[in-house]
Amino acid sequence: MPDTPDYRLPRHVEPTRYDLEISPDLERATFSGHERIAIEVKEATRRIVLNAAELEISAVSVRSGDAEVAVTAYALDEDEERLTIDLGEDVPAGRSELEIDFSGILNDKLQGFYRSTFKDADGAERIIATTQFEATDARRAFPCWDEPDRKAVFGITLVIDPALAVFSNSPEAERTGRPDGRVAVRFTDTMVMSTYLVAFVVGPLVATAPVDVDGVELRVVHVPGKEELCGFAQEIGAYSLRFFAAWFNIAYPGDKLDLIALPDFAAGAMENLGAVTFREQLLLLDPATATQVERQRVADVVAHEIAHMWFGDLVTMRWWNGLWLNEAFATFMEMLCVDDFRPEWNRWVAFGLSRGGALATDALASTRPIEFPVASPEEAEDMFDVLTYEKGAAVLRMLERYLGAEEFRNGIRQYIAAHAYGNAETTDLWDGIETATGQPVRSIMDSWIFQAGYPLVSVGEGGGGRIHLDQQRFMLSGSDSDPTQWSVPLLLRASVNGVEGEHRVLLDARHADLDLGGKPDWVIANAGGSGFYRVRYDAALAGALRSDLGRLDALELFNLVSDTWAAALGGQGDLSDLVELLRLLRGDEDPAVWALASSALDFIHRVADAEGKTAVEAFVRQVFSPAFAEAGWSATPGEPETRGTLRATLLATLGTTGADPDIRRRAVSLHDQVLQDRSAADADLAGALVNIVAAVGGEEQYQQVLGRFQTAATPQEEVRYLYALAGFRHEDLVRRTVQMALSGEVRTQNSPFLISQAIANPVAGTAAWEMLKEAWDDFTGKIPQKMVIGLAGSVALLATPELAADAHRFFDAHPVPSGQKTLQQILERLDVNTAFAQRQRQVIRDLF
Repeated sequence: MPDTPDYRLPRHVEPTRYDLEISPDLERATFSGHERIAIEVKEATRRIVLNAAELEISAVSVRSGDAEVAVTAYALDEDEERLTIDLGEDVPAGRSELEIDFSGILNDKLQGFYRSTFKDADGAERIIATTQFEATDARRAFPCWDEPDRKAVFGITLVIDPALAVFSNSPEAERTGRPDGRVAVRFTDTMVMSTYLVAFVVGPLVATAPVDVDGVELRVVHVPGKEELCGFAQEIGAYSLRFFAAWFNIAYPGDKLDLIALPDFAAGAMENLGAVTFREQLLLLDPATATQVERQRVADVVAHEIAHMWFGDLVTMRWWNGLWLNEAFATFMEMLCVDDFRPEWNRWVAFGLSRGGALATDALASTRPIEFPVASPEEAEDMFDVLTYEKGAAVLRMLERYLGAEEFRNGIRQYIAAHAYGNAETTDLWDGIETATGQPVRSIMDSWIFQAGYPLVSVGEGGGGRIHLDQQRFMLSGSDSDPTQWSVPLLLRASVNGVEGEHRVLLDARHADLDLGGKPDWVIANAGGSGFYRVRYDAALAGALRSDLGRLDALELFNLVSDTWAAALGGQGDLSDLVELLRLLRGDEDPAVWALASSALDFIHRVADAEGKTAVEAFVRQVFSPAFAEAGWSATPGEPETRGTLRATLLATLGTTGADPDIRRRAVSLHDQVLQDRSAADADLAGALVNIVAAVGGEEQYQQVLGRFQTAATPQEEVRYLYALAGFRHEDLVRRTVQMALSGEVRTQNSPFLISQAIANPVAGTAAWEMLKEAWDDFTGKIPQKMVIGLAGSVALLATPELAADAHRFFDAHPVPSGQKTLQQILERLDVNTAFAQRQRQVIRDLF
């Protein structure tokens, strides 16, 4: 995209190397710094402009060769986040040096250079100083050219109390004592990389003994006392390093790898080269007490961040419009790696759930293309969403399945090798894959990357042994007038006269016919389930599929349920079709399919009137009880790990949406036992049990859940019990929970999501919403601006005309500072949900 003068820095001066010395004072929450930047002046200039924000600049000097260049003025513009340096004479073209002294505050906003705290074993508060620079926050720690294509080498030195530990992107090179008793810790030079990947962490932390992974030292860094929670992260970390080095056919580009668990962290994790930072719950766990879903989540995040070492760190997008090149590929690679790490988890099937979130968002009029123009830092933050990550990964998976796994990998290898240590754009990626495969990849993928939305592919018998294929944009608003078309790489499986065959079709027109050689017995138009589109069958073909669901694999069945539910939600299909399909699931054992069914029924129950709720509860018990009876309350020897997830999903649904009295009584009793002995129930049931307790409990149970949150043994248990506090069906208890978040009793990284969970409460959500509105200005001023949008997610569930109108009015008056596009999508989904509720209340009463 062309440079935007308001936000892109001038190109006549380029950094090549930063020598940084940072001195943090943890107790005073301040830091000072000195940097020497080697610059390449492209054309003679009297002005140097770089990024800086929230810093005090105390000295600036410029040297060209042996000569000092007079600095006549320097000024920091906080609105534009720029430091402008004016010179008394031209700096000639060629190499020069810029030196700057600066200072700043260790902030509490979880961005830039910030403070994180924890309580030690004696209950004393301890302080960590750490960084989070993506997308545009390195400028809050040191003046720099804070754009992804202004790569440079970084030589980093931290001046610290010798009693503290310190970590950065590369290995420690030397320590030098200072007269004041502090020590200067110098790290070896980094590779050429972007500013947003720089990291430094200082504090009373502990590192595990290094694990040698083919010459790369891997450590897990944590607060003291959590040593026993590091083993799983080391295992998946080592596995990921080996997997990606082999898959890309390029060695790990760093010199070492530290996985650093932080008590306070706004995002999930951050791919700083050699010093990846995480929320504790996404790195540290006890495999004996974590659920399979929690183990999978840690594996996913570790693999995702390590994939970034190649896709993102070694090869970086040129500008933030290409963020999907980083995040979509890291998500795709995380799935490949974890599927190889634990094949029994069926990771690509479970991905259907998160892909479903992208399909839901991308079916809105307010969606956006995967790649779109980005100018400002706020617009860059808007890119970190379900469309960049999940839709991006899903269309890559669709392309890989269509081209073939080996052909696709060869194209990626060519792309990475061609752009290593540099920057790239989307077209570079397609060129690499086209060269390797000979396929028209750019023409196929441009329709998926640069267009919003996705198609509904309609399949019907066309006579003469042919099937007829149509595409039109699928929208939850039900509009069928959108002219957008895609190049749809279809993989079909069909049976003709009892003989099954596979077909590969590129549907690049509105209509097409496919000759199957005879009248089809049945057709699966998204064979393997990896296509990012929805499918609608004519009555005969739909009936043929439903007559024997066993012919569908797990992801194909998931898609059939998902497509049927989406059609009903958007008013393009009958709710009765979903009900009929769910009745046929009783023998299925895939947890993702049941989780999807549970989610749909929970929403239907939420919007039903009292009579409808009773009917839905009875239906849930009718459908879910036989499956749970088969799964049982506890694991059997040799069962697959995912069976525990299935058991938990069935149990939680029966105990909440299903209101099964026997399940509820036994779950509450079993939870009482778990409070005394964590091994009293299978680990996979932990979340299900506490959610049922919240659904039926009162003050006594609330105090139990609060107490376990405050004394949790692991990060997963802490978060599990924290969010359960929002699930109690008593307004006074939910108000108490929201007040905890608003008053600062909950970590900033969790408080917006706790409030959102409270708004999602089916009984007391309206009260939580009213509390948030009243506290909005004060509370949103205390949390990172990029986290404000996290408060709004569950507003989409306030599905009554009155509450929907109230939400629109409120956000018209209170626009969010970052994530405005996401807010538009939330409000549109609220309108879709409200329309469904109004349209289907009588149907729900009659149907269930």
